[in-house]
Amino acid sequence: MNDYKMTPLELRATWGLGTVFSLRMLGMFMVLPVLTTWGMSLQGASEALIGVAIGIYGLAQAIFQIPFGLVSDRIGRKPLIVGGLLIFVLGSVIAALSHSIWGVILGRALQGSGAIAAAVMALLSDLTREQNRTKAMAFIGVSFGVTFALAMVLGPIITHAFGLQALFWMIAVLASCGILITLWVVPNSKNHVLNRESGMVKGCFRAVMMNKKLLKLNFGIMCLHIMLMSTFVALPGELELSGFPAAEHWKIYLATMVISFVAVLPFIIYAEVKRRMKQVFVGCVILILIAEIVLWGAVNRFWVLALGVQLFFLAFNLMEAILPSLISKESPAGYKGTAMGVYSTSQFLGVALGGTIGGWLAGSFGSQMVFLAAAFLATLWLVVSTTMEEPPYVSSLRITLPDGLSQLEGLRERLLAQPGVSDANIIAGEHSAYVKIDSKITNRVEIETFLKNA
Repeated sequence: MNDYKMTPLELRATWGLGTVFSLRMLGMFMVLPVLTTWGMSLQGASEALIGVAIGIYGLAQAIFQIPFGLVSDRIGRKPLIVGGLLIFVLGSVIAALSHSIWGVILGRALQGSGAIAAAVMALLSDLTREQNRTKAMAFIGVSFGVTFALAMVLGPIITHAFGLQALFWMIAVLASCGILITLWVVPNSKNHVLNRESGMVKGCFRAVMMNKKLLKLNFGIMCLHIMLMSTFVALPGELELSGFPAAEHWKIYLATMVISFVAVLPFIIYAEVKRRMKQVFVGCVILILIAEIVLWGAVNRFWVLALGVQLFFLAFNLMEAILPSLISKESPAGYKGTAMGVYSTSQFLGVALGGTIGGWLAGSFGSQMVFLAAAFLATLWLVVSTTMEEPPYVSSLRITLPDGLSQLEGLRERLLAQPGVSDANIIAGEHSAYVKIDSKITNRVEIETFLKNA
């Protein structure tokens, strides 16, 4: 039997949780390209309050992301996922029923409060074996990118055809489908696996927060999402002023997304296979800086705006693929789950700041100031990114220690002495070894064989 082939249960868990995650993210992103234009018809709406409505989702996510992940260890994964989705549905219904911007802000805040990402990843960890977990996590990552592209296209189409309230009703229906899938399709977890590679651990936060390499990456994802949200506060209005009606905006998002998805693949391969991650990373930041300058200088010229959007999404989609990989590479052995939790919180803080500051700048100084401020932020990020070191090209493993293993003392040192092992962490109480390896030199089977014979 091929031990690396996913079982039917693992496939069901991966597809089911990937679909739940995608349905929820679709609901989050579909609002992004339409709220600035259609939202202005809401009672009491202004550019600043539209920015708050966009950003408050991220603030709520940032507040609840880590606590919900830790709580899922106590009350169970499925109850927390279902509860989070119910809160999300409630927020969507409130937004759908509201005709004022304040009702939409309340609805968006509730949507963000249902922070289930950490619980989804933890349940996926419970339901998949170590050797197949990377494939399952990669599927979730790919589904995130596809969902974002679909949302950029579907949001304007649905809103133009049926209105903003109907969009929120559809988001509520999608999240309700996610609840049904969680209850009926996703398998139940028979045992809770404390996996530090996918779950957060209370005692690990200080080490992650004090790690300078991880701090730079967290600053990077925050900057990226500040620029994404602020750009989308200003961009739809600029497209309209250039003579491109809001009902047609989906066309430019579709074209730029398709082109960027195809174009970034060679760069992802180059960064990973040729081990040129820092070069590609810095190149992305430069491209975002150029994109913001192009958008700033467009001044209602459609094709210049289109060029700026294309450059931005080329860099954005590539960076969304590179940053999680860098977090995985730079986090110490056994700290990856906690590092990803802090990373996600930084991402949603960027959403909150981008929406709020972008709305204030657009309302007070005009859309051009939003792009100019984003260009200044990109410049700051570029300065920080040039100080980064080339990351170690390693993979993270969690291996259950063999029964009867007697000599735990000195095991870490013996592991580190093995070819291709760069870091190791033995957690005796969890009967686990967390190891970082260079997959060009060694692999899981060789490390497992070593531990059996240790």
